[in-house]
Amino acid sequence: MPTTKPWKAAATDWVRALSRRTSDLTFRAPVTHVYRPLDYAGRPHLNYLATYGRPPKKCLLIGMNPGPWGMAQTGVPFGEVSAVRDWLRISESVRPPASQHPARPIHGLQCTRNEVSGARLWGWARDRFRTPARFFRDYFVGNYCPLCFMESSGRNFTPDRLPATEAAPLFEICDDALRGLVELMRPKYVVGIGVFAERRIRIALADSSVAIGRILHPSPASPVANRGWDARATRELREMGLDIPGD
Repeated sequence: MPTTKPWKAAATDWVRALSRRTSDLTFRAPVTHVYRPLDYAGRPHLNYLATYGRPPKKCLLIGMNPGPWGMAQTGVPFGEVSAVRDWLRISESVRPPASQHPARPIHGLQCTRNEVSGARLWGWARDRFRTPARFFRDYFVGNYCPLCFMESSGRNFTPDRLPATEAAPLFEICDDALRGLVELMRPKYVVGIGVFAERRIRIALADSSVAIGRILHPSPASPVANRGWDARATRELREMGLDIPGD
């Protein structure tokens, strides 16, 4: 049943429940460090939700998990620093976690590394919709998994590579959280940013009536994404029936 709480209180409860439920999960090598930005970057994340999450939304865009130079730094999904600071106007500081990989320190908005995927995604939103108010009227960006994993070398470790014994309890929590987000924001479309996100959406929302789709992930590791990701994402969303301005 839909919550009867005011939406901001319900969104806060959703974040805190997801943070609490994932707090005791442990992971073995090759994972050596797990960053939990819902905890140490909770203030900017809650600001992002409170400022831009008002339901209903037409479409949720769902990524895989925080990147080391994006949400892991700023608390905002795909949260490339300049986009968060200058376009979304979110400026809260973060409290770096006690255990950090020396090659992946948390500097919050003082981070000087560029999150290419986030720069592409939020740059697309800015160029197409011009203002956050226009974009977030119908859209919201989230992540399926709230944890960022790293190997001993500092290399990013994505949740699709977790062994089944570790993935199963994590994915059960994340599936529940995604269903809760859909209940809160009441979208007509839920779109995975990349193959993994789409696959998990289809599993979690198998009994839902929402339309499910996928757009190409904006990762610089993808040769296709490096050749006009903006135009391709726009085309893929329009083919689903979504109205994207521009052109």
